[in-house]
Amino acid sequence: MANTKNNEVPINGLYDEEGRVFPEECPEEGAGPENAASADAEAEGRDEVSLSQDELVALCRESVCPGCEVHKEAEAVRLRALADSENVKKRLLRENEEMKKYAGESILADLLPVLDNLDLALAHTDGLSESCKNFVIGVDMTRKLFLDAVKGHGLVAVEAAVGGDFDPEVHEAMGTVEQEGLADNQIAQIMQGGYILKGRLLRPAKVLVNKA
Repeated sequence: MANTKNNEVPINGLYDEEGRVFPEECPEEGAGPENAASADAEAEGRDEVSLSQDELVALCRESVCPGCEVHKEAEAVRLRALADSENVKKRLLRENEEMKKYAGESILADLLPVLDNLDLALAHTDGLSESCKNFVIGVDMTRKLFLDAVKGHGLVAVEAAVGGDFDPEVHEAMGTVEQEGLADNQIAQIMQGGYILKGRLLRPAKVLVNKA
């Protein structure tokens, strides 16, 4: 009987002419429909998204709900920051104005002893001879000119007179005395004049207060 092996035709292409089995052709890993769809999705995800600044702002506004607590808290923080910034701005402006207003305070304070000496000289003019009267007039005129000069910078004298009421806001009591003809808590003697600079007390008037 003739050998028919060599004459056999491979079945369904699974055997070769010598009867050996062809290796099965397996599909490549990841080549299935599901893997292909996943690969396509990953490819789409890798596509770069390019948005303009205006588009990003619009997207953020659409994503944040105005009624949510996070939005309300962020808005409250923003308003507090604006209020704090405005308060700091007003405070700096106010401090700058005060600095300009009282820029000459230290200089005027240094000039007060000059006024004190002029007042002291005029306080001891009783019993002077006629030849000294012109000198006293000159001192008094110098004092008035000096007061007019400093008044132009906002410096004015504190109102204090013997027999006037004692005011602790502008007067400083250096002691008490008992003097006839004066009521209780009235000024009996002025020891040193006081001055006010643009509405702010620069130095109180030092006085003796009567205690009946």
